[in-house]
Amino acid sequence: MQRATRSADRSLRNGKDTVTHDSDRESTATHGYIFDKDQYLRRLRRIEGQARGLQNMVEDEQYCIKILTQISAMTSALESVALGLLDDHLNHCVLEAATLGGDEAKIKLQEASDAIARLVRS
Repeated sequence: MQRATRSADRSLRNGKDTVTHDSDRESTATHGYIFDKDQYLRRLRRIEGQARGLQNMVEDEQYCIKILTQISAMTSALESVALGLLDDHLNHCVLEAATLGGDEAKIKLQEASDAIARLVRS
C-alpha cells in the first residue's frame, strides 16, 4: 500500500459510490480502500483459499496442531486486512469529514472508534 503516491492521487481519481452509514442515511463518498482495492481482493482471495485448506485438513483428519497453526495464519492475515482498511478509513474518510467539520466528522469518528473497539475485542 503506497501512502505517498496514493494521497497525491486522491484528488485525481473519482471512485464515487453510494454508501449507507450506521444511521441508515445515504451519501455519496469515495471509500478510502478504493485505491488499494485490487490488493485487498488478492489478499481476501488468499484468505478464502486458506479457509478451504482448513476444511480439507479437517476432512483429512490432520493433526490438531497443524490445523491450529493454519488458523493462526489465517487470523493474522484477516487482522492485517482489517488494519489496512482501518488505516485507509482514518486517512481518507475520517480525515475528509474532519476537514469539512460538523456532524459528519463526529459520526465518522464514532464509526472509527466503534470499529477499533470491535477489532480489539476480537
